[in-house]
Amino acid sequence: MMKQSNQAAVGKVAGKGAAAPVRAAVALEAFRHNEALLAALDTTLAGLNEEQIAERLDRDGANEVSHEKPPHWTRQLLRAFKNPFIIVLLILAVVQIFVSPDDLSGPVIIGVMVSISVLLSFTQEYRSSRAAENLKAMVRNTATVTRKASDGHSERIEVPVGELVAGDIVHLAAGDMVPADMRLLTAKDLFISQAILTGESLPVEKLAPTVAQINEHDQKVSHDNPLDLTTICYMGTNVVSGTASAVVVSTGSRTYLGSIARTLTGQRVQTSFDRGVKSVSWLLIRFMLVMVPIVLGIQWVKHGFFEALLFALSVAVGLTPEMLPLIVTANLAKGAIAMSKRKVVVKRLNAIQNFGAMDVLCTDKTGTLTLDKIVLERHLDLNGEESEDALEYGYLNSHFQTGLKNLMDKAVLAHRDLEGSVARYRVVDEIPFDFQRRRMSVVLANGDGQHLLICKGAVEEMLAICTSERDGDNIVPMTDERRREIKAMTRHLNEDGLRVLVVAIKHEPPITHTYGVKDESEMIAIGCLAFLDPPKDSAATAIAALHHHGVEVKVITGDNEAVTRKICREVGLDVTHSAQGRDIEPLDDAALDEMVKRTTIFAKMSPLQKARVVKSLQRQGHTVGFLGDGINDAPALREADVGISVDTATDIAKESADIILLEKNLMVLEEGVVEGRITFGNIMKYIKMTASSNFGNVLSMLIASAFLPFLPMLPLQVLVLNLLYDISQLSIPFDRMDDEYLRKPRKWDAGDIGRFMVWIGPASSVFDMTTFALLWFVFGANSSEHQSLFQSGWFIESLLTQTLVVHMIRTRKIPFLQSSAAAPVLGLTTAIIVIGMILPYTAIGTKIGMMEMPTVYFGWLALTVLAYCALTQVMKLVYIRRYGRWL
Repeated sequence: MMKQSNQAAVGKVAGKGAAAPVRAAVALEAFRHNEALLAALDTTLAGLNEEQIAERLDRDGANEVSHEKPPHWTRQLLRAFKNPFIIVLLILAVVQIFVSPDDLSGPVIIGVMVSISVLLSFTQEYRSSRAAENLKAMVRNTATVTRKASDGHSERIEVPVGELVAGDIVHLAAGDMVPADMRLLTAKDLFISQAILTGESLPVEKLAPTVAQINEHDQKVSHDNPLDLTTICYMGTNVVSGTASAVVVSTGSRTYLGSIARTLTGQRVQTSFDRGVKSVSWLLIRFMLVMVPIVLGIQWVKHGFFEALLFALSVAVGLTPEMLPLIVTANLAKGAIAMSKRKVVVKRLNAIQNFGAMDVLCTDKTGTLTLDKIVLERHLDLNGEESEDALEYGYLNSHFQTGLKNLMDKAVLAHRDLEGSVARYRVVDEIPFDFQRRRMSVVLANGDGQHLLICKGAVEEMLAICTSERDGDNIVPMTDERRREIKAMTRHLNEDGLRVLVVAIKHEPPITHTYGVKDESEMIAIGCLAFLDPPKDSAATAIAALHHHGVEVKVITGDNEAVTRKICREVGLDVTHSAQGRDIEPLDDAALDEMVKRTTIFAKMSPLQKARVVKSLQRQGHTVGFLGDGINDAPALREADVGISVDTATDIAKESADIILLEKNLMVLEEGVVEGRITFGNIMKYIKMTASSNFGNVLSMLIASAFLPFLPMLPLQVLVLNLLYDISQLSIPFDRMDDEYLRKPRKWDAGDIGRFMVWIGPASSVFDMTTFALLWFVFGANSSEHQSLFQSGWFIESLLTQTLVVHMIRTRKIPFLQSSAAAPVLGLTTAIIVIGMILPYTAIGTKIGMMEMPTVYFGWLALTVLAYCALTQVMKLVYIRRYGRWL
């Protein structure tokens, strides 16, 4: 009966629906003892076996929240139709079928255009989503769990987070993300950041349950807000400091985070890039809604309603940039694939544009500017002499700590000749590292009836808790004067590029209570450990390359200021102005903005101070990238426009980032910035080409409609013209960008597109008018009997000028002479021009109402095209001089 009762409670714990996390937290109150909870979950401290794991995975599914899964291909296909231009085209096709049911050529051409756009967009998005999933799999998060091996013995192993099941025994340490909803079994100085769920910036302490801790307060808050429970850790939160073991009670969509994710699946905050594309789309649609009725009205008076309607609908199709979603998706996907070859994993495609727009990069120091191969260079007493005691106590501290071992710990542990010292001790307790104290302690016993507390940490923080020092074989009081002397000695080491930690100890009789921060007092300072992390050979080159591309580099680190200044000086950064966390703490936003503007180096920064610097830069109009890999970098990674981390980073850093580097190297970043700008530039090419070209065409049609006694171009001819032009644009994602364009950060400016359209579009209309005059006066196409000659001549001229505008707009230089397009662009545009010129001589041309042109016409056409290119180049120079930009 007890077993059934417990399982009923577990049903509440693993319940479904939005209220499941609340029910889970409430249900757990029934289990005052770990034994009862473990029994209810049908698990033990020895963990689960393979059969239990397989059964639970089959029952509950993978430990993933809803939004992690890519949409099914059918949903992606339907989503390809969810575009304003595609919808407009489909409506136009239906109207054409209704108006002229006997002639399906128009709807067929529209169908071909829609099919090309939809199928290519779907294929591109499907491939990019699969590629993104494969890339993300390269940086999977894992969890440390206790599980039973096939021989029945239990062992601690690393497993992918997605394979966790209810009943798993999980071990947490600083830097870990909480991989599921779980109830604590043991905890030691455990502080959890719940900012992802509550928005609170400060971490909260979590405690292992005891009868005393599960009191009336916990019973009350469990009903009001389960996030306030001190014994429960929730999926997605992260461990700031401390260690713990816990049992998983809910996974996947049953977790608190999972229930929220279900309500938000598919909903994403729009980036400036999304808003920019959307604004351009609606700008062109509004333009179409104004121009098309005017064309309809003019032609209605001359040719009757149905013929005018068909022509107006064709004009509407000509104004519709139906390839826009395809070009955008293709560019972003191509950028992501190109970056993956450079060891950059893009978790969110739209981050590529922000990458290119980035004009300030905030980075940490270790592993980015330095080799990330720290060696213990010196071990000294407090007089600067060699000290074996400092090394031995430092080794014991690093060996016995159970938290996240940093590079300095690993450098100390490389002295394997001290392994014999470890055998004499057993660990009693531990006071984990945190970013406020900047130190950590272990408590050891060796059977002499005394406990030995060994503390290791930053110089100032350690000297503040030391009341004595060892001087030879004597213990002497530490005075303020002596503290200043020690700081001066360590500062000299810092100025030589050495990072310094102080080691201190305290002997005291065993105590019954758990050791805590209050016990780190009245310590005896033993000596210093000095570490060297030399700068990378490539760092100076990478920083110069970033500066060349308009990206300012600022260093934000928790490390010592003197060490940071030396490293930064060696890699070519300006070290005139530097600041520490304590300097910016009292500043208001205005004062901070002034400091950040002139400061390159920020040292001894806390996590929240790093985030404040990022927000300050954003207030000043910068697009900010932040490169970090530690727990203390997570807030800044979330605040930055582009969060960048590495595959060896802590879980929370990887989860907070938009982009993951498989190699911690600034040169990789510089390549990513360039790729982001190429991607954005090619998107802008298509948008500006299409907007200006469509505007010019419709303006020409509007003028021609007012004066010609016949249609300037048949509806079917307009559709074929638009189809050929659209095909010519498919190569744009493969184009190159001029070096000058890549040197500056590029931001979205939707207002510039409308201005560009009005300036450059009429240039083609000027030569449309000269072509009209040529055909009317020179070639005699001035009556309805000769309209086919007129329409064929304008079709060819319009296609050539529209297609050549690709080469005119793609660069601010003189096309072909100073800057040539990539081979795919040259090849496809040439092919479309050839097809357009020979079309009137084919059966298809005859079918759509075209006729052969006199040979002499092509001489006039060549002059027209050359004059058009010259005028466009002049307009380009005037535009650049006036507005200071082109693409």
